[in-house]
Amino acid sequence: MKFVLTAYGSRGDVEPAVVVGRELLARGHDVQMAVPPNLVKLAEKVGIEAIPYGLDSQALFETQRRYWTCFFRNPWRMKELDRLGRDIGDFLARCWTEETTRALRSLAEGADLVIAGVGFEQFAANVAEFYGIPLATLHYFPLRANGQVLPLLPAPLGRRALTAYERLSWSGPIKEAEDAQRRELGLAKATCPWPERIADRGALEIQAYDELVFPGVAAEWAKWGSQRPFVGMLTLGLQTDVDEEVSAWIAEGTPPIFFGFGSISVGSAADTLVMISAACAELGERALVCSGWTDFGDLPQFDHVKVVPAVNYATIFPQCRAVVHHGGAGSVAAGLRAGMPTLILWTFPDQPVSGTAIKRLHVGTARRFSTTTRKTLVGDLRRVLAPEYAARAGGIAARMSTPAQSAAAATDLVEDFAGLQRVG
Repeated sequence: MKFVLTAYGSRGDVEPAVVVGRELLARGHDVQMAVPPNLVKLAEKVGIEAIPYGLDSQALFETQRRYWTCFFRNPWRMKELDRLGRDIGDFLARCWTEETTRALRSLAEGADLVIAGVGFEQFAANVAEFYGIPLATLHYFPLRANGQVLPLLPAPLGRRALTAYERLSWSGPIKEAEDAQRRELGLAKATCPWPERIADRGALEIQAYDELVFPGVAAEWAKWGSQRPFVGMLTLGLQTDVDEEVSAWIAEGTPPIFFGFGSISVGSAADTLVMISAACAELGERALVCSGWTDFGDLPQFDHVKVVPAVNYATIFPQCRAVVHHGGAGSVAAGLRAGMPTLILWTFPDQPVSGTAIKRLHVGTARRFSTTTRKTLVGDLRRVLAPEYAARAGGIAARMSTPAQSAAAATDLVEDFAGLQRVG
């Protein structure tokens, strides 16, 4: 069968789709992908044929980082927020063009199933609708409206708030781009947000995270039955060039605290590195810093701090004492699978959801990155380094799905779904 997968965003947004694509390829299927230009090599690394989709996503994430940092730190700076908002809108308008739609339309022709990852899934859904191809989606956190992920609100109110957010998201440049795409495809004008349309079409909405991380969601969504199955987080587990070097460095001393912010740059790399170094020195700890999309080059060197571009979390996390990161779903799952106490320093508005989950499991805590100082970092690390956090994290690790189990479960589901639709 032919499977077409699309995903847009950071590596964490794209990786779940690449995992499923890799597994489908290994099972002998025809697999093609559309991903941001800066992540084409990620798909190609595992043997998947991929085309560039939209613009380089790193530029979008940097603008979004500045927007949300200003929003939470200086919300009264309306002119700056307006400028940054318009910059994001301009980026999206240049990203989702007629050329992008034509490329996706060409890719999807003759497919048995279109699989859309998180990140503008509506554009893939529209192409699937145009061809009459069944659709599956991959969600690495509870993306659809529910009453469980906003703990400060009663469930009915939380559900209504997220439903309102879905409608708000379906506005401005995104709605304009989708309206234009549907006109180009000859589809009727949409009258409701895309989550409703995707569900109404009977799409398979795979929940690529563990139920225990977001308790109550599965029960609330029981009415959807097999349409929203849970499989666990989908991660590639690719080795990096520095894994052996890092493991050797770890073995030379005490287990370090891992610091990594993935695709979210930290603004001032120098200030961040000095803060991490000072906090760890005060605690008598070593630090392993993974730079991700932040440039940590040409900065001061510290004997107890090692900076590397990237590591394989599955290999390195179990060798650490605790992990500190931005709250990305992949980082959260990797930390929980490794039994690591966790400190989330978040920037984007969806990342506190991960922080809430970590707190609910009693394996860590969370704080907004822009409010973090050496003093708060020391206090938060003292808290998560307490023995009881490590004990609870170890217990959670034993209950998590493994990467192999998650990949097999998700791939079984899309194979079966495509086969059933084909027969039907």
